[in-house]
Amino acid sequence: MARRTRGGGRAGRQAAAEADTPTRAPYIKRKIPVYSVLGDTDLAQLEQNADTILEEIGIDIKEDQESIDLFVAAGASADGERVRFPRGMCREIIQKSAPAIFTQHARNPENNVVIGGDNLVLVPAYGSPFVYSREGGRRYATIEDFRNFVKLAYASPHLHHSGGTVCEPVDLPVNKRHFDMVYSHIKYSDRAFMGSVTAPERALDTVDMAKIVFGDDFVEENCVLVSLINANSPMTFDSVMLGALKTYARHNQAVMVSPFIVAGAMSPVTAAAVAAQSLAEGMVGMALAQLIRPGAPVIYGNFVSSMSMQSGAPTFGTPEASLIINIGAALARRLGVPFRSAGGFNSSKLPDAQAAYEAANTLQHGLLAGVNFMLHTAGWLEGGLAMGYEKFVMDTDQAGMLAIYAQGVDMSENGQALTAMAEVGPGKHFLGCEHTQKNFKSAFFPSNIADNNSYEQWIEDGSLDAEARAEKIYKEMLASYTPPELDPGIDARLIKFMDDKKASFADSNIS
Repeated sequence: MARRTRGGGRAGRQAAAEADTPTRAPYIKRKIPVYSVLGDTDLAQLEQNADTILEEIGIDIKEDQESIDLFVAAGASADGERVRFPRGMCREIIQKSAPAIFTQHARNPENNVVIGGDNLVLVPAYGSPFVYSREGGRRYATIEDFRNFVKLAYASPHLHHSGGTVCEPVDLPVNKRHFDMVYSHIKYSDRAFMGSVTAPERALDTVDMAKIVFGDDFVEENCVLVSLINANSPMTFDSVMLGALKTYARHNQAVMVSPFIVAGAMSPVTAAAVAAQSLAEGMVGMALAQLIRPGAPVIYGNFVSSMSMQSGAPTFGTPEASLIINIGAALARRLGVPFRSAGGFNSSKLPDAQAAYEAANTLQHGLLAGVNFMLHTAGWLEGGLAMGYEKFVMDTDQAGMLAIYAQGVDMSENGQALTAMAEVGPGKHFLGCEHTQKNFKSAFFPSNIADNNSYEQWIEDGSLDAEARAEKIYKEMLASYTPPELDPGIDARLIKFMDDKKASFADSNIS
């Protein structure tokens, strides 16, 4: 991680604290209980509602006869593209073989992540066509921006995963950019990463590149990729998403089935309705993965936002969306699969107060709900249209706070500190006592964004606001970035694979 280099005593104290920062954990192991807003009776009602949707309304599967045939063979009925599922069918398929917890392997085994259970994996934002920085403003993303965000995620001690399409490199052909994105994750990071889903053949390219890194047999027997599969809500899947899902499942790679719902547009406006619809859609995708390859890892995800009833625009950080995240996590636990949701969501165009409080609302509620895989933890701006450089490091600061909160309360002898109270006694301060000296470096989270100095010291330091401080940090992180080692032979094979594949077909900017 880059170090801030400022003059004065404050910089010295900060440098000393950073030097003693403990080794980064590969993921968060929760030591606090989850909080559920609904009890078992209400959750069971939503499960019944999801089964009613599947049985009586059904799901449209567009231009994918193979998937329809698989469902029909398993007991569903089809009327053209409309597939209806007997009550409980999808749940039974999932619970029969889908793992409740699994490991995604990174090329550096120290960075393996365990997804599910009491674990939380924090992941960068995903899919933005634009980037924003204080210096350059809003502009289309490039492959250089993509590499920069991979490097920042790798350098951050508070993230656990390299992510997927951290931004969309629009300077590369649509039909070939997935090669460069996957290669960037492998080259500039040694953490776990996500695969391409924009076409089944691009998913297969991702698997083939992973096999170059990990070996054919290892990939077939272990999860090294997680990939995002969105339903076309309401109650529709298309052949592109399901084609990618089937490709990954056939090779034993994890799929994260996430209905994408703007309440009021792609679902009814109420939390209970959104939760039931999302569960119905999610179970269809996860069941298909199990029909393709029993035991293939799956993650139930939901991406939910509310909507401005005045403009129709998605809104973020709202209490309604937080309730749906909470319900979704509880439903995933009852189903027995890991859950993905939450993140640093906001609608702001800048990393300002709106961006901060909307993101904090969603991040914190996701932690309390029991999310296992938090895609979009860092960088999200403008409803996901932009990936922000300053916002990225602001969000990773929040991610560090989540990790501390997830550890709960230290109830050891040191945590109770009765000896310190006996040493100091009434009417005195604890600044110089032995307990304070022993714990001062680790007692409180050392934010590298917040400024807690006096007004006079803030003036002397340049009167910087949070965005300006974040700008300085991300630039220092990129300047001091050191890439992880990559075997030269593997690197050469990856480059040859990409060059040969790219040369085999013409460039296209049609997805």
